[in-house]
Amino acid sequence: MKPKILVVDDEASICDLVKINLELEGYEVSTAGDGEAALRSIELINPDLLILDIMLPKINGYDICKKVTYEKGIPVIMLTAKTDLIDKVLGLELGADDYITKPFHARELVARVKALLRRVSKEVKNIEDLGNHLINGSLEVFSDMRKVILAGSEVELSAKEYELVYFLINHLEQVFTRDTLLEKVWGYDYYGDTRTVDVHIQRLRKKLSIESGGNNIIQTVFGVGYKMARQ
Repeated sequence: MKPKILVVDDEASICDLVKINLELEGYEVSTAGDGEAALRSIELINPDLLILDIMLPKINGYDICKKVTYEKGIPVIMLTAKTDLIDKVLGLELGADDYITKPFHARELVARVKALLRRVSKEVKNIEDLGNHLINGSLEVFSDMRKVILAGSEVELSAKEYELVYFLINHLEQVFTRDTLLEKVWGYDYYGDTRTVDVHIQRLRKKLSIESGGNNIIQTVFGVGYKMARQ
């Protein structure tokens, strides 16, 4: 079955360009020109990946990103004309997996789509191979349901935050550099930078510390990277 991709941009020429190039690679592609149309299409076709512009009529890309990553776990590539670091960081904090800035080369976008879909497919296989109930003190991860419980309460995580927790709980007390986390969690072909890791770790720490009374489960090893401490 062909992977389904939804492209959301208010510029019809960009939608057409991306659609043509992705269809040539064998993907099934739909398009939407505003936020409301995007949400309708998401419910209708349940895409495997979303390519999403930030500046959209009716509902902006940030709100759509937050909704689909938290409620549906759909991978998202943000497509934007903005180059400010704040805009990129906000997209990542809301759960986006990658971003690409306009103007862009169609071949680069296609490469990122392929890399992200390969990584998602690999994660599904890994979840099937490993145990589905992982415990570290008061932290529990149920991989079959992609659910994280801390001190008896479910923690609401984006898809990427969950993947970080899942990876780290499988490697307790092991220290990973930012580059290694990019490789292992985002995939070999990920085009982002190490700031991506920092943003997700900071957001994840905040959520986990609220539930654990301020205890930092994910710790910084200065000059090296991050680890999940044994509880």
